[in-house]
Amino acid sequence: MSELQQEPTSKQGEGHFALGDPIADTRAPDSPIGDRWSDRKFSARLVNPANRRKMSVIIVGTGLAGGAAAATLGEAGYHVKSFCFQDSPRRAHSIAAQGGINAAKNYRYDGDSVHRLFYDTIKGGDFRSRESNVHRLAEVSVNIIDQCVAQGVPFAREYSGLLDTRSFGGTQVSRTFYARGQTGQQLLLGAYQALNRQITAGTVEMHPRTEMLDLIVVDGRARGIVVRNLLTGELSTHFADVVVLASGGYGNVYYLSTNAKGSNVTASWRAHKRGALFANPCYTQIHPTCIPVSGEYQSKLTLMSESLRNDGRVWVPKERGDSRSPDQIPEDDRDYYLERIYPAFGNLVPRDIASRAAKSMCDAERGVGPGGLGVYLDFKDAIARLGRHAVEAKYGNLFEMYERITGDDPYQVPMRVYPAIHYTMGGLWVDYDLRSTIPGLFVTGEANFADQGANRLGASALMQGLADGYFVLPTTISDYLADAPFEPIEESRDEVREAMDSTRGRIDKLLSANGNRTVDSFHRELGHLMWDHCGMERTAEGLEKALDRIPSLREEFWRDVKIVGSGEGLNQSLEKAGRVADFLELGELMCIDALHRNESCGGHFRAESQTEDGEAQRDDENFSYVAAWEYGGGDKPILHKEDLDFSYVHPSQRSYK
Repeated sequence: MSELQQEPTSKQGEGHFALGDPIADTRAPDSPIGDRWSDRKFSARLVNPANRRKMSVIIVGTGLAGGAAAATLGEAGYHVKSFCFQDSPRRAHSIAAQGGINAAKNYRYDGDSVHRLFYDTIKGGDFRSRESNVHRLAEVSVNIIDQCVAQGVPFAREYSGLLDTRSFGGTQVSRTFYARGQTGQQLLLGAYQALNRQITAGTVEMHPRTEMLDLIVVDGRARGIVVRNLLTGELSTHFADVVVLASGGYGNVYYLSTNAKGSNVTASWRAHKRGALFANPCYTQIHPTCIPVSGEYQSKLTLMSESLRNDGRVWVPKERGDSRSPDQIPEDDRDYYLERIYPAFGNLVPRDIASRAAKSMCDAERGVGPGGLGVYLDFKDAIARLGRHAVEAKYGNLFEMYERITGDDPYQVPMRVYPAIHYTMGGLWVDYDLRSTIPGLFVTGEANFADQGANRLGASALMQGLADGYFVLPTTISDYLADAPFEPIEESRDEVREAMDSTRGRIDKLLSANGNRTVDSFHRELGHLMWDHCGMERTAEGLEKALDRIPSLREEFWRDVKIVGSGEGLNQSLEKAGRVADFLELGELMCIDALHRNESCGGHFRAESQTEDGEAQRDDENFSYVAAWEYGGGDKPILHKEDLDFSYVHPSQRSYK
């Protein structure tokens, strides 16, 4: 990166970071927005089928983005090496998604279009995402549904046989395709079948139970990865012409989240420390409908799909401290606060709006359940209107899951829900081609930052993962591979040996600590710091407290962590320790990013920046940019700003009233 400026322009966070030169996306064509993707596809260089067989691609992650990319690139004839730390690609966290996938097909003839999906996504992200990327996402969405239907994904259908849709937060049209409450599962199984076909055909080489621990950069290009076999403990290297990260998000930095326990940031963080910029790390999704925390013993949270807000009504008692059971609270004593405050969207306001409203109700001592940390999601009216059978057909598996976890039957009593960490909008910085700042390193799906801005609309995660994997990456990666194959990499290269030695040294250091605290105790303390000071509501004072504590917590971790067992063979304590070590570094960067961004934006509410009626107050004059952070090598991180240009959607104060 270029020479640093001496003083950051923002006073918030001054002293925690340095300011570098601006950065820009130079690959989006300079043409009308509706033509950019077509123009880029035509201008991208091609690789002929005979040459593809000579080229290799490493893909880390087998969720929707990684699985779809591996299947598509394998089908195209490239030699693909696919890696996942699960025992099967089917166990990628994409399988946990519930509610649906957006597509602008306008099957309901309710006014939807590519432009409206583009507009809703830009607005829902609070005007902090790139117009070029979001418009391409809206365009490609219509192809995703056709692709998945052709694979046999069993989307819900109307009585006539046509595909059914439902609504999600932040929209006034019905564009979300779904498979009951199992949409992610069905979509991932579709991608998995396509991937399995290529594994059988020999174009994809599958490496399960294998975790990426470092990126190998040779002559300025990403050329391989260092991995650990989680069953044997063996470290090894793998090389290719290009590396693709599809390793998901970093929500588990908060300890309690809706993510699978194994979800982590290690692959992305290793790439960041090798030179890839990390963009908007403080942008995390707060999901409004999760089962509330039940005790300190808890290690993860359970999501209740946003689709439930189609028919469920959110309410709290009107009076503080009303401890009556919900069936004893008459209608006149109930506050359906989303319908009252936001009549145009009602219960289908975006996730950040619904989450903040729920928190404000609980802060006003009107919450329900243990500790007053919950609001009701009530299906009484829907069951009376539609009948139990119809509700069960839509949401039966979700209701069953809720009853198994809580012991309450949602057909008889309202669900209790509360906001929780879910998705992460931040990630490695990429340009229009999904290239990171390291040549040869592409980043897809939730692992990149590109499409969701400061708040992801519901049902857009699956859309982005499949768009990147099936349609975008296979086009843009060919432009890079047109210069391949590159010089073969030998194990004896200094860069390879350094990456291996660094990985081995980190493992040895963890094992030699022999302290007195468990990995989980450090992770839990970090999670409390992040939730309290860098969660739904943030203040400069609170963020400074977190930034004072996290570095000392990190020092304590390396000195006092206790890991049983050895580096040989299966050792889940060691696995977790390596991931928590990275979370401790990422958490500090997240707080620095949140502190420097002195505005409320999306779900990132700075108490110092709010409107008179308590809504989030953006500062477009000073913060209309992507914050792309360069690793400081142990010193201060370096901020590079990518200015956001809005030519087709004019930023305005969001209103869902």
